[in-house]
Amino acid sequence: MRLWLVLFLALLVGAAAADPIAPDDIKIIDADTIAARGRTYRLIGYDAPEVHRAKCLTEAAIGRRAARRLQELIAKGELDLVAVPCPCREGTQGKRSCNRGRLCARLLASGQDVGLVLIREGLARPHQCSATRCPNLPKWC
Repeated sequence: MRLWLVLFLALLVGAAAADPIAPDDIKIIDADTIAARGRTYRLIGYDAPEVHRAKCLTEAAIGRRAARRLQELIAKGELDLVAVPCPCREGTQGKRSCNRGRLCARLLASGQDVGLVLIREGLARPHQCSATRCPNLPKWC
């Protein structure tokens, strides 16, 4: 329950800074990483299985399903990209030492966080970070 409250509150705070984006302006790298407007974004609040660096066939299969579902959500339009600070040490945002150089964001489709949709459908799991680091997660395999 607490996780959902945190995600809900984060959406409310982030909604003011929402930046509309067209489906054609987004390239899916995997279900929790996108490229948009010349930058790479790690979508926060959830973890999805890897597609390209999967550790087993099961992870790759779920990763492909999650990426396809994300594509479906994006294709419907009504998208907002909400940039948020990454959970890194101060002064490292956008640098390789912070999140592999990726920026952090939430992607909203029709006002709903795509991560919550993927979690609800069993294609991702919640992933909450502190202000300066993210916990290690168990493997998908």
